[in-house]
Amino acid sequence: MANIAKRPNGKWRARYRDDAGKEHARHFPRKVDAQRWLDEVSASVLTGQYVDPQAGRVTFRAYGEQWRLAKPHRPTTQVKAEQHLRVHAYPAFGDKPLARIRRSDVQSWVTGLEKSGLRASTVRTTFNTIRAVFRAAVADRVIAVSPCTDVDLPEVPRRRVVPLTVDQVQALAAAMPDRYRALVILGAGTGLRPGELFGLQVRHVDFFKRQLHVEQQVQQTKGGGTRVCPPKTKESERVIPLPDVVLHALVAHLRDFPAGADDFLFQDPKGGAVVSTRLMDSSWRPARKLAGLPSVTMHQLRHTYASLLIAAGESVKVVCERLGHTNAAMTLNVYSHLFPDSEDKTRKAIDGAFSAPLQDHADSERTDDAR
Repeated sequence: MANIAKRPNGKWRARYRDDAGKEHARHFPRKVDAQRWLDEVSASVLTGQYVDPQAGRVTFRAYGEQWRLAKPHRPTTQVKAEQHLRVHAYPAFGDKPLARIRRSDVQSWVTGLEKSGLRASTVRTTFNTIRAVFRAAVADRVIAVSPCTDVDLPEVPRRRVVPLTVDQVQALAAAMPDRYRALVILGAGTGLRPGELFGLQVRHVDFFKRQLHVEQQVQQTKGGGTRVCPPKTKESERVIPLPDVVLHALVAHLRDFPAGADDFLFQDPKGGAVVSTRLMDSSWRPARKLAGLPSVTMHQLRHTYASLLIAAGESVKVVCERLGHTNAAMTLNVYSHLFPDSEDKTRKAIDGAFSAPLQDHADSERTDDAR
């Protein structure tokens, strides 16, 4: 219900009641302005875009905390989101009402983060957290539009991944303690993420079909603990064919370190799942130095797997599926420089198409000359 009435002071009062029965009113010097405002409100109600003007008064900090605590983040994501808000967002926007934060405010904030020396990738991930808060506020009808639209972000320099060679993988495996030697071969021979490697249980290995089932991962928690959780994405749940070199390594590993079907394939010396930081300190770093590879990360084993598939001529689609990427674009973004140059293929394709007709024409001319 809406109406316009002239007040004793000569102004026009426009008012309406929302779906909750709450009355809203504004005063205008001209009746035409009051009518235009009511028409805009009515249109927003009909199109489902209506937002209570009072809702946007909630501060960014209050809504951000509500969003953070309600969002079902993974533990590591929870820590990052809390840090992004507490360290970077709340000092800038914390006490401001959501409805009063403009796109220009967000743009200035992003520019300031970049000028402060923050890496471009960190600026982007921090911005993504803030954008998620505003997106939720729009969905909750707290604000009409997000101020994060069309914000310019710093470009992240593309760094080419550097896979290990087969010789480097073998040297690293030989330098590792016996209980983790097969871990290196498995990582380079399947392309699993470190958390997926740690989450493997014996039941996930089908020795008869020569397949590996990726169904879970292990993440480290505060205090040096671990938790089992689903893989990173839906596409990360996958079945990977096992080459003989990996099968032989796993058979030898289980011979030396017997485990039941529900036991972790690789275990911490104290029992249970591998604790990432403990593995890095006690085994990985000493082994890579011994192998003459001081800067190698465990994730580079995944890059090695991808590079070997690409070198063997596997398609982008296959590499994407084996790595558990969300889409082929992600695979190309990371590994495009490893795929063979297409120039030679282009030349061969055109030459191949034209060579046959040209050859037939030449044969025909020779036949005519012979006559």
